[in-house]
Amino acid sequence: MDDFSFSVFSNEELLDFRLFQCGWEQCAPLHSFGPFVRNHYLFHYVISGCGFLDSNVKKGVTQRYDLEAGQGFLISPGQINTYSADQAQPWKYVWLEFDGLRVAEYLNEAGLSAAQPIYQPQSIAQAEQVQDIMLYIASHSKSSPLCLVGHLCLFLDALIQTSSTRREPRETQLQDFYIQEAISYMELHYQRELTVEEIAGACQLNRSYFSKLFKEKKGCPPQEYLIRLRLAKAADLMKNTTVSIGDISASCGYPNQLHFSRAFKQRYGASPREWRAQNRISGKS
Repeated sequence: MDDFSFSVFSNEELLDFRLFQCGWEQCAPLHSFGPFVRNHYLFHYVISGCGFLDSNVKKGVTQRYDLEAGQGFLISPGQINTYSADQAQPWKYVWLEFDGLRVAEYLNEAGLSAAQPIYQPQSIAQAEQVQDIMLYIASHSKSSPLCLVGHLCLFLDALIQTSSTRREPRETQLQDFYIQEAISYMELHYQRELTVEEIAGACQLNRSYFSKLFKEKKGCPPQEYLIRLRLAKAADLMKNTTVSIGDISASCGYPNQLHFSRAFKQRYGASPREWRAQNRISGKS
C-alpha cells in the first residue's frame, strides 16, 4: 500500500492564485524535513498522528509548535522551518504549495502568517472540509489548471471559514494589500510596456484612486516607482553580468537605449557605461 504521493504542477500564468505542488505522506517515526526555506506558501494539514514544527519567527529566535490530527501549519516564503514526525505516533499529512497576488490577503483573513503559522479549526467536523479539498487536489493532479486553481480557492475559503483565528480585514490592511499587489504586478511585467491603467486594473481599482493611494503609501507616483524598479534591475545586471547595455535596456522595459541612458543618468548621476565601469563586480558573467 502506498504511503506517499507527490505531484508538481506546470507553471501557469494565473497571477491571483497558483499551485506549485501537492502531495500526502504517511511519515516514518522521527521523519523530518529541514531546516529549509521555501519560495512560496506551503500548508500542511495533519490527518492522523502527531509531530512538531520549529519555525524561525525572527533572527535567532525559533518557536516550537506541537501538532496533532485536525491541525495544520503554514510555512511562509523566506522563513526557515523544520518539521518532524513523532516517534510513537508519526503523522500522516497532506500538503499544498501555492502562491499568487491574492494569497497573502486570504491567509491573513484566516489569521495565518509567519508569526502565527498554526491552523486551529473551530471544530474537527469543519476541519474535515479543509482536509477533503486538499486530498481532492492531491488525487486529481492531472486535472486542468482552472479546475485545480478553483479547488485552491475553495481550500482558502474553507481555511478562512473554519479557522479559530479568523479575522475581518481592516481598511488599512486592504490598502496595504493593494499596494503590494501593484508592486508584485510591476515586478512581473516591468520588462514590457506597462501603463498605470493596466496596473490599476490588475488591482481592480479606479486609476485615479489607485494613483492617489499609491503615492500616499509609497511616497511617489506609480510611474516613478516603475522607473526606479526598472533602473534598479538594470543596475543589478550591469553590476553582475557582461550583458550589453543595449540588451539590458531592452530587457528592462526601455526599447530605446537613448531614453534608458537619460533616465539612468538622471537617477544614478552617471551614464550606464560610466556607472558600470565604476561598479561592475569582476569575474561575473
